[in-house]
Amino acid sequence: MLGDNSLVEKTTNLVNQLSAQHELLLGHCTSKAQLTATQEHILMLLASAHPEGLTNSEIAATLDLTAAAVTKALKKLSTNTLVQSKRDTDDSRRVVFRLAQAGEPIAAEHSAHHKKTLSAFVSLVQEFDPSEQVIITRYLTRLMEVIQS
Repeated sequence: MLGDNSLVEKTTNLVNQLSAQHELLLGHCTSKAQLTATQEHILMLLASAHPEGLTNSEIAATLDLTAAAVTKALKKLSTNTLVQSKRDTDDSRRVVFRLAQAGEPIAAEHSAHHKKTLSAFVSLVQEFDPSEQVIITRYLTRLMEVIQS
C-alpha cells in the first residue's frame, strides 16, 4: 500500500504545523500537574534519555526548541521536582538534567498519548486505498507548502 508511513508522516507534520503552540494528542491528561506540551515533551525525552541525562542544549536540539524555551520549561519542572539537575564534576559549566521519579508517570502518559495519536493516524490512512492515498498525500504536500510560504 502506498506510503502508509508517508501519509501518516505528512498528516502528523500538518497537524504539528497547524498546532505549533498547542499540540494535538488524543487522550485526556489525568495528571494534575498543569504542564505545557513543551514541559511534557521534555519529561518524555528525559525518560528515554541516557541515564546520565541531557544538557539544556541537547534537549533544545532534540526538540527543535530555543535554549531559552528549554531553560524556562526546566525551571518549572525543577520547581515541581519532576526533573533533577546535576553539575558535571569535570566541567562545572555543564549541567545535566534527568527525569525524577515524580515525573515518570507524566512522561509515560505523554508517551502513551503520542502512541495513541499515531495509531489513530495509521488507522485512518488504512481506510483509503493506494490511489486515494496518492491524492491525499499530494494535497497535504501542497497544503504544507502554502502554510510555509
